[in-house]
Amino acid sequence: MGIKPKLSLANVNDFMLKFVLVMTVSASSRNIDHPDETLKISSYYGKMVFGPENQKKYLSTKACNAISDAGKNKNSINAKIADEIAIGMQNWAMEMGSTHYTHWFQPLRGNTAEKHDSFFEPTGQDTGVEAFSGKALVQQEPDASSFPNGGIRNTFEARGYTAWDPNSPAFIMEKGGVRTLCIPTIFISYTGEALDYKAPMLKSTAALRKISTDIIQKYFDPKVKDCSVSLGVEQEYFLVDKSLYEKRPDLVLSGRTVIGKSPAKGQQLDDHYFGAIPNRVLSFMSAFEEQAHLLGVPLRTRHNEVAPSQYECAPQYEEVNLAIDHNCLLMDIMESVADDLDLKVLFHEKPFAGVNGSGKHNNWSIITDTGVNLFSPGANPEDNQMFLAFFINAIKAVKDNADLLRASIATAGNDHRLGANEAPPAIMSVYIGSTLTNVIEKIAGSRRVEEKDKSGKQEIESIPDISFDNTDRNRTSPFAFTGNKFEFRAVGSNDNCSSAMMVLNTIMTNQLMQFEKDVEAKLKGKTSKENAIADILKSYVKDAKKIIFGGNGYSDAWVKEAKSRGLNNILTTAEALQVYTSPEAIKVFENVGILSRHELEARNEIKFEDYILRLQIEGRVINDLSNNFVIPSAIAYQNRIGENIKTLLSIGQTKKSISVQSQIVKDISGHINGIYTLNNEMTEERKKANKIGDASKRALAYCKKVKPYFDDIRVHCDALEQIVDDQEWTLPKYSDLLYMK
Repeated sequence: MGIKPKLSLANVNDFMLKFVLVMTVSASSRNIDHPDETLKISSYYGKMVFGPENQKKYLSTKACNAISDAGKNKNSINAKIADEIAIGMQNWAMEMGSTHYTHWFQPLRGNTAEKHDSFFEPTGQDTGVEAFSGKALVQQEPDASSFPNGGIRNTFEARGYTAWDPNSPAFIMEKGGVRTLCIPTIFISYTGEALDYKAPMLKSTAALRKISTDIIQKYFDPKVKDCSVSLGVEQEYFLVDKSLYEKRPDLVLSGRTVIGKSPAKGQQLDDHYFGAIPNRVLSFMSAFEEQAHLLGVPLRTRHNEVAPSQYECAPQYEEVNLAIDHNCLLMDIMESVADDLDLKVLFHEKPFAGVNGSGKHNNWSIITDTGVNLFSPGANPEDNQMFLAFFINAIKAVKDNADLLRASIATAGNDHRLGANEAPPAIMSVYIGSTLTNVIEKIAGSRRVEEKDKSGKQEIESIPDISFDNTDRNRTSPFAFTGNKFEFRAVGSNDNCSSAMMVLNTIMTNQLMQFEKDVEAKLKGKTSKENAIADILKSYVKDAKKIIFGGNGYSDAWVKEAKSRGLNNILTTAEALQVYTSPEAIKVFENVGILSRHELEARNEIKFEDYILRLQIEGRVINDLSNNFVIPSAIAYQNRIGENIKTLLSIGQTKKSISVQSQIVKDISGHINGIYTLNNEMTEERKKANKIGDASKRALAYCKKVKPYFDDIRVHCDALEQIVDDQEWTLPKYSDLLYMK
């Protein structure tokens, strides 16, 4: 946010006053008057970004072209040009009020990371200058010893390097009234292995661009010189009152409520979805959208989601690397703005039991430099061979690598959501709709499926004719074709999209490489190009059909059918991650040149450790809540009932007449004993698991032996919450958290 007015808000409780201050601050950060309803977003969009428009003002044409060329053609920027860019970037940043800069990167744990350095350099005991060199722009050396590396390096070996990514423009981030120039970078170890999400994602994108361009030029359109991979990330989240959040140690420490009884009214009426946005929430949305627009994040959509206190925002699609950077940045912005407004945004995939969890819907496509979306079927998809080639290869890639794709979205938080009758199931399948299913069946020489009437007719006077799409949507599908893109719906709301997109890009590249080989082999037999491609696609369709499913992915029937098709239902992260180091997965990554066996093993070690640590923290939180909140509250209420029983007996009441009170006391005792016993058993299982040296086996032990206690203990805790008087229950309840005032 902007430089805050010198006004203490310590004793000011009126929310609207706070909002006015926040919005005034926000307005000052872009040097415009307080926003009003006539202000256009376009008038301040991207003002805090060192993008093409600002580059023109501070750099020569040669330097601007060098940045653009590095992004488009992956050409290196020489030292002289780098110095000029650094000086121009520094001048812009200082004029915008920045005194420090940071290499902004995405390590393998947490959202983003940064180490701030000042532009200031001393020249004497009491003199100094502001300076920023091309060398400082291009490369920095943060201490890598404390970042997870999966055994790539010893703890005492500290060197690691961040390197500038010119594909993603620098920006100025403002927190607490302090502005910092942020330079997006990759992060690698001293020995060269990637220690972040961005580096392998960039490699996978470059590989997919190259093979896509090669295939198009060779078989379809020689005018195409390049392709880009596009992505639009829909972000779901919960919003709660900050004061209530701070009274829930489980939310603070683990991001989710490990205990809590569902309120009488949850989401069963479906009245929250797309409902009127509450005033306080709308103020939050407006504030973070303004900051996002200043930083060039193209947010377009906001609405209530299904669960109470759950919401969603979505941007316009962008180039995949920039879209992921913007999503990471957006999460930072949302947390910062929420804090200013005494709110807390929750990105955990399942912060509340009994209501829907949150995900990220990743809308992925490939677009040529001539403006053609390779996943756009056109009016006659069965005659559009270029579309069919990329469309069918995508399905084949998912079929051949379904378990790897499942592993790409495996986290402890996402395990609570996948397959829970709300999110896409853990079974990977592809939905393509009836129209394209018929095209696929025709290619395979199979029967057609029945199509519903989509005439677009309606009988209401004065209402314009509705243009119906040629296929419906299926929200239960983890990987759904939605008209001109594939929507990977299974990514968790707290996850970095790079993990999933890197795998998706890689398996698609690997499949297209095989497609090219298969076509070339056919062409040696003097088959025409069109017939060779048609024959190959027909063979792919027959092989990949089992992954296509258009029914209810939430149903038990699908679980049985998927098993009969040979599709795996991998329910837990501990099991899913085993796939990364399988011979098949290693072959794919090494064939495309994205990650070596050593890097895969190291990154998987980090994923296993992250899973273990999160379950370890949750287990400790459950233990602490039970001993310090639940049991004391239950005993205090039990004592009150006990005193009531004594009083009634002293005035001549019979034991029969106080049977209800006696039963309450017994029930409380039973639940307390259950909690105590189960907590001790869980602690012992944690101790056993912690002795296991191999991370994958330790993860499985936590999954199979420790985690089941979480739900068993919760049953007793939630039962006590229902019994104990609200005055004795010191933890904010779901009815408080989910229905924010």
